[in-house]
Amino acid sequence: MPQTAARAPLMTPVLIGGCIIIMISFAIRASFGVFQIPIAEEFGWLRAEFSLAIAIQNLAWGIGQPIFGAIAERFGDRRAIFMGALIYAAGLVLSSFAVTPGAHQMLEILVGFGVAGTGFGVILAVVGRAASDENRSLALGIATAAGSAGQVFGAPLAEILLSFYSWQSVFVIFAAMILLSLFALPMMRSPAPASRAELEQSMGAALKQAFRDPSFTLIFLGFFSCGYQLAFVTAHFPAMVTEMCGPINPDGMLAAFGITTTSALGAVAISLIGLANIAGTLAAAWLGKRYSKKYLLASIYMARTVVAAAFILSPITPASVLVFSIVMGALWLATVPLTSGLIAHIYGLRYMGTLYGIVFFSHQLGSFLGVWLGGALYDLHGDYTLVWWVGVGVGLFSAIVHLPVQERALNLRPA
Repeated sequence: MPQTAARAPLMTPVLIGGCIIIMISFAIRASFGVFQIPIAEEFGWLRAEFSLAIAIQNLAWGIGQPIFGAIAERFGDRRAIFMGALIYAAGLVLSSFAVTPGAHQMLEILVGFGVAGTGFGVILAVVGRAASDENRSLALGIATAAGSAGQVFGAPLAEILLSFYSWQSVFVIFAAMILLSLFALPMMRSPAPASRAELEQSMGAALKQAFRDPSFTLIFLGFFSCGYQLAFVTAHFPAMVTEMCGPINPDGMLAAFGITTTSALGAVAISLIGLANIAGTLAAAWLGKRYSKKYLLASIYMARTVVAAAFILSPITPASVLVFSIVMGALWLATVPLTSGLIAHIYGLRYMGTLYGIVFFSHQLGSFLGVWLGGALYDLHGDYTLVWWVGVGVGLFSAIVHLPVQERALNLRPA
């Protein structure tokens, strides 16, 4: 007797393989903030120069996301992921030989495209198509949480490796890790559960229909602040904690765990954000199965706004860093399964990768601005306060812009 969608298992080979690939990809991506100070100090660069390299990486990721989504839908998911991993590894290895800001900035284009091929756009589309209707929201949440799991160990791993190796060697080690993740690629064999209307619809018709829908524009605009906030914190929070946080009590709990410097605390903060986000993302995915996704998104962005404002208005201490990391972590990638699920619900599964990739480009425009402004305004003002308040403002904008979204499935039109 064939298995019905209602009885379909949640944990499938596709979901497991996708989690492995995205976890390793995001572990490395989340570690770049740890390299901010070592690279700048070795070459005597301004903070803005390495920040621009990371910003370009995020922008290239955004540009590459719809491209890899279209490659996956045209030539196959596994080919797109394989291509992304090779480009990712090449970008890391070549970056290890770069000695000028311009070289780093140009090579981060390769890294960004590599993240696009091994990240959310392609992986979530495969997972979404392979999951049953009943399990889709939670499956997307689990895959997203796997990215957070990578963030848990990515920054601390980079910090540990840097105590034994040069940053150049660490880049090469990370390139090897990306290539090893391809051993999970055979698991990424996904069916394409789509309605007859979706199968008959061309990509051009799907794009035209989405671009004419005001809700798609609102979702596109709303994802901007998510990218701004996440990329700024990933790239600059370790350095911000290192320089702006109060001293760690040598007799306190942190010191007892071996965290004796604010530099170590900055790396641990990124790890804590990722750890808290595992629970936050799964909770958001579970809620998205039961409640309106647009209202959940608006609530998450509003909560981020309040938390960020409270943190910068208070004295920055080791305790406030830990509290902020845990609370912000619970809200960190909680937007991803809700946004991707909203796109799948409104526009169908057939071209979910491409449509989500286009929306994700807005996310990466925000990422570019958050990382670059963080470095540029730091060089102008000597701290991160102003750029932090910009993040508070864009968070409030995203909370508002999601409210008019029409959360209903469109009648798909074939070409």
